[in-house]
Amino acid sequence: MIIALPLLISSIIGTITNGLYLWVLKFKMKKSVNTLLFFHLILSYFISTLILPFIATSYLHDNHWNFGTALCKVFNSTLSVGMFASVFFLSAISLDRYLLTLHPTWSQQRRTQRWASKIVLGVWISATALGVPYLVFRETHRDHKGMVTCRNNYAVSTNWESKETQTLRQQIHTACFIGRFLLGFFLPFFIIIFCYKRIASKMKERGLFKSRKPFKVMMFAIISFFVCWMPYHVYQGLILIKNQSLLLDLSLTMTVVTISLNSIFSPTLYLFVGENFKKVFKKSILTLFRSTFSDEFSSERT
Repeated sequence: MIIALPLLISSIIGTITNGLYLWVLKFKMKKSVNTLLFFHLILSYFISTLILPFIATSYLHDNHWNFGTALCKVFNSTLSVGMFASVFFLSAISLDRYLLTLHPTWSQQRRTQRWASKIVLGVWISATALGVPYLVFRETHRDHKGMVTCRNNYAVSTNWESKETQTLRQQIHTACFIGRFLLGFFLPFFIIIFCYKRIASKMKERGLFKSRKPFKVMMFAIISFFVCWMPYHVYQGLILIKNQSLLLDLSLTMTVVTISLNSIFSPTLYLFVGENFKKVFKKSILTLFRSTFSDEFSSERT
């Protein structure tokens, strides 16, 4: 329940809020590089929140998987694609802000929607390429008690118990963990820190910090990225070394809580920093409610 409840709550809230953000970005705001990058960032969160109820159901049934091998593969590879896409888009947004601040001339000449579309396509292709292997590795396994689990079989072998298979599985698992940690955490985290540190230095140098709000937002973006994703990689590392202590359960709980909060609050943090989005969002939501209720009232009168 401790794990399933945050997943279910974040799925409900995340689906509604991220769906509203996508609607406003797509239909209510002027098309620009910013709106394009943020639209696809929110889309990566939105896709993940749709899958969380199935994962929560599995935890409620003591990790028993009821949805078959195909969905086991599709759901988990999709979550991997969503994870990579979200951290890549956060890195791309940080780089975009870095270029705007430190290379304004280049940005005016080259920073176009076509350029942004290529970045978006590159991010989705990269995220898909890194997530697709889990479409192969993920399998359902029935133990001697009849319990069906959805887990990774890195050796892609039906002989789960042989010594050769376990050695090969451990080697591939280690390679996947290192690749996921470097590309899904370390490199994006380094890019975000580098970009925001350079932006803060340049803004301070030019006297653009009229208040401490931009600096606080940048610091919060860095800290939230670390806090949200570090428990996930710690948990994956403990699985790799076959640690079965209380630390594994604690890291799993922390992973679920931080990723659930990340899918809800990260879009809000990034989007509501801009006054333009805040105004358009409020106006759009008010218009939506007015039109909905006016349609209901008119139908009742009719």
